Amino acid sequence: MKILSIQSAVAYGHVGNSAAVFPLQRIGVEVMPVYTVNFSNHTGYGAWRGPLISPDDVRDVILGIEERGVFGEIDVVLSGYQGSEGIADVILDTVARVKAANPDAVYACDPVMGNAKSGCFVAPAIPVLLRERVVPAADIITPNQFELGFLTETEPSDLASTLASADAARAMGPSTVLVTSVERPDQPADTIEMLAVTPDGAWIVQTPRIPMKANGSGDVTAALFTAHYRATGDAADALAKTVSSVFDLLTLTHESGQRELQLVEAQEFYAHPRAQFPVTRVR
Repeated sequence: MKILSIQSAVAYGHVGNSAAVFPLQRIGVEVMPVYTVNFSNHTGYGAWRGPLISPDDVRDVILGIEERGVFGEIDVVLSGYQGSEGIADVILDTVARVKAANPDAVYACDPVMGNAKSGCFVAPAIPVLLRERVVPAADIITPNQFELGFLTETEPSDLASTLASADAARAMGPSTVLVTSVERPDQPADTIEMLAVTPDGAWIVQTPRIPMKANGSGDVTAALFTAHYRATGDAADALAKTVSSVFDLLTLTHESGQRELQLVEAQEFYAHPRAQFPVTRVR
């Protein structure tokens, strides 16, 4: 499998491509990373150095890849945080060109906007852009519950309403929706869930909640689920493997006392996911 991943990069820590590429490589995926920024560290520290990469420069890198004649070999275009409308234009153009070269290729979009605790943390134009132009072009999207509600202008708060919101998102264009953090009033305390909704059904997995904020964990989740699902077409299996790998990565990180994901140390959990949590079909 070959994935063209258009995301940010940091030298210190793991977010964007700096979170997604290694786990994908560890499960045998060939990744072509294209950077949209090249920062010293993620912006959660409040200070960072390094350049934003202009949309024209990002486009030029992708053009160079196309000129090598490999677009027909790309199975997935993967994108995460989109910091500007210009980058979105580049991504959408790339998706169209890759699909023209390989009609079986898919576009997986992590529509990064915010979360329930922080609200939206992107520029005001980005959620509208994602809703109106980017998500309709995607085959797979991986929002958290807050982002799902924002995209669909709904308020998912329990399983039924989250399923309805996922269906609303699927009606916008994508066939598959992975809701990366489902919270509902009737689930046990200190747990969190992940939900996959596809044309074939819907499945949910519940895990203990790990009490930490982990920048980059969503990027790992989107990458692993997309790769596993693309490889097998089995959403339940992809969900089980992804949840197990990410849970073990977060557990290891929490136990280390470090702020940054222990991405390299957790590599065996990607290569050999324990599939330790039951997957429940909910539709």
